Amino acid sequence: MLKATRVLLLLLVMVGAIAIIGVGSAASSPEVDVLRVEGDIVPAVASYVDRGISYAEEHQAAAVVIELSTPGGLLSTTESIVDRILAAKVPVVVYVDRWAGSAGTFITLAGHVAAMAPGSRIGAASPVSVGSEEEISDTLTKKITEDTAARIRSLADMRGRNLKAAEATVLEAMSFTDQEALGLAPLSEERQRTLGLETPYLAPPLVEIGADSLDALIGQLDGRTVALVTGDVTIVTQGYSVQYVGMSGIEKFLQAISNPNIAYVLLAVAGIGIILELVNPGAILPGVVGAVCLILAFYSLAVLEASWAGVFLIILGFVLFILEAFITSYGILTLGGIAALVLGALILFGGGPELFRLHIDWWAITLVAVFVAAVFLFLVGAVVRSHRRRPATGKEGLVGKVAGARTVLDPKGMVFVEGELWTAVSEGGRIEPGEEVVVTRVEGLKLRVVKKEMGG
Repeated sequence: MLKATRVLLLLLVMVGAIAIIGVGSAASSPEVDVLRVEGDIVPAVASYVDRGISYAEEHQAAAVVIELSTPGGLLSTTESIVDRILAAKVPVVVYVDRWAGSAGTFITLAGHVAAMAPGSRIGAASPVSVGSEEEISDTLTKKITEDTAARIRSLADMRGRNLKAAEATVLEAMSFTDQEALGLAPLSEERQRTLGLETPYLAPPLVEIGADSLDALIGQLDGRTVALVTGDVTIVTQGYSVQYVGMSGIEKFLQAISNPNIAYVLLAVAGIGIILELVNPGAILPGVVGAVCLILAFYSLAVLEASWAGVFLIILGFVLFILEAFITSYGILTLGGIAALVLGALILFGGGPELFRLHIDWWAITLVAVFVAAVFLFLVGAVVRSHRRRPATGKEGLVGKVAGARTVLDPKGMVFVEGELWTAVSEGGRIEPGEEVVVTRVEGLKLRVVKKEMGG
């Protein structure tokens, strides 16, 4: 019996040890957090990246992978993302799965590890003057370009990547395929001369890893040592698990409205709604919709650093449309309003350097101009004219009123209407006292009436 008890205790100890080992093993399983950045680089994206990296730091993830596909973004927002990556306390891997244009180039080169998917591309990071025909001065352009080039050189140097190729993405607006960026495909002779290369291959490369899937990328990260602000760290991904950190609903919404076309449409809808409420007080719905759209439009315009001149031109366009409803200009004010809307759209995003060209598409400009013109010509014009129409008063105001017969109308008699007795003539036969009649017209001091059922 004693021997059996000892064997049982030994088995229990062994089971407990195995459980502890299993729990410890599960707890130490490395986790890789994955963020998905797609579309323009705007403040909502910076907030998302900051939240994702902070979450990874809190639970000490093995690495953060940013799956990137972007045409570019705002310069200030790009700087915020780059600074957050540089200050990260966990390895940040930027994986270009389609396109890292302009701002995306900076974000990729800031990553502790840079990777590209087959068929992806990177580059064309030259700063531009956004949106309008008004170009910034040559001196300012040179300053911005040189500063941007210096920034990208420092990132490439920090990560041990090709300085000349990185600089060329800014100074020459050069782009590279994944194979070229990895140093696996030769560059053309012209680009070799531009870069001053002695060989047709980039050495060192612009990015370190080529991977056709996320799993393939994570597998290649295992054992790679990177330099964090806290010191060198070796990435361990054996037995890893993936944690996808998606954008919140608010972040998705803010990114969606941080778009030049959306900002312009919101501003147009806000103008229509508020003006409809002003010319037709008490409608409520147009005013509420207009106020909400105006707030969202101002957020979007502020985020995209819109030109106030463009905003004022658009407001002027709405003012001209309103004046058209009150003043006979034979279409001149309407044409002026359309011109103001179009010119405002063209210069709305002008005047500042960004890492991709912000502009409003022509389809959006045309759609808004036609829609707004139609609304104010047909709807607002009709509303205002109805407000300006004099109400019928006096005798003329009796037409259509219901009266009561006080005497027999055969055809002539007396009726009571609007608190007064009137002489009336029946137009539809004999009418008995007490019957209701409808006034059809007024002739001096005499009314013409018909039975109510006959007059509706």
